[in-house]
Amino acid sequence: MAADARRAHGYNGVFEMTTHFGFAIADSMFSPSATVSRRPLEIDEVKALLAEGYVSCCNPQHLATVEAAEARFGLSITVPEKAALVFLSKGDRVIVMSVRGLPRLEENRHEYTEEEIARANFTFGLWTVEA
Repeated sequence: MAADARRAHGYNGVFEMTTHFGFAIADSMFSPSATVSRRPLEIDEVKALLAEGYVSCCNPQHLATVEAAEARFGLSITVPEKAALVFLSKGDRVIVMSVRGLPRLEENRHEYTEEEIARANFTFGLWTVEA
């Protein structure tokens, strides 16, 4: 990573791995030459990784989905006021939560029912920057 990019992303000369939590990854999160790996996670692994500390990159527009995951799995996920811009370096990780089966919320609804949450399919993957 170029020196200007390191400074722009808070690099202080000490290598520290960061774990992020969000709903997706984007190509812009990685350097052009990054090599990444992915593996599925069980919910107990997600809880353990979150307990170690993480940076939320959840979009506040998806608060109801975060609340659904919290209700279903007993997670405690922070949601920033504004979605974070993320740039990943070697060793950094992103826990990506994918959800299928939750209906789109209409303007007058702001949360899911217990039945909708129970029927939804939640999967988790750990993306790690290897190089």
